[in-house]
Amino acid sequence: MVPRPKRALDVAMGRGRHTLILARGGFRTFGVDVVPDAVKDAALRASREGLTLRGWCADLTRSPLPVARFDLVLVARYLQRDLFQSIRKAIVPGGLVLYETFTVRQRSLGAGPRSADHLLEPGELRERFAGFEVLFYEEVVEGEAVARLVARRP
Repeated sequence: MVPRPKRALDVAMGRGRHTLILARGGFRTFGVDVVPDAVKDAALRASREGLTLRGWCADLTRSPLPVARFDLVLVARYLQRDLFQSIRKAIVPGGLVLYETFTVRQRSLGAGPRSADHLLEPGELRERFAGFEVLFYEEVVEGEAVARLVARRP
């Protein structure tokens, strides 16, 4: 029996920079974004490379993610606090979340997001995935102030 390809979801995928990397890596790749043109662009770029991308357009403030569907969920440079529970539930047991976004320390750098709505507090990202096995976590200020997490759902 041939194992099924692992499913990966890129949340707030934009024009698919990370989504395409996942597809090239052999994942059965899905992406969601609120901007229809971004989803279309990502799908076209994937098609040009002979890759399949299953993209959909959704307002994630109104639409939860599918439950227990993904082996990997990737979130890069996006923060919507009321989405954390949906992200946690979207990952299959044993699956991974990869998350990176800005922290409040970004304000001191004079560029990038400034609103508290778009900046993590110290330790917040780790706390949001309490109960997951944290494989990697860091908060850095090196050109940008970001928190990074890789964690496995039990």
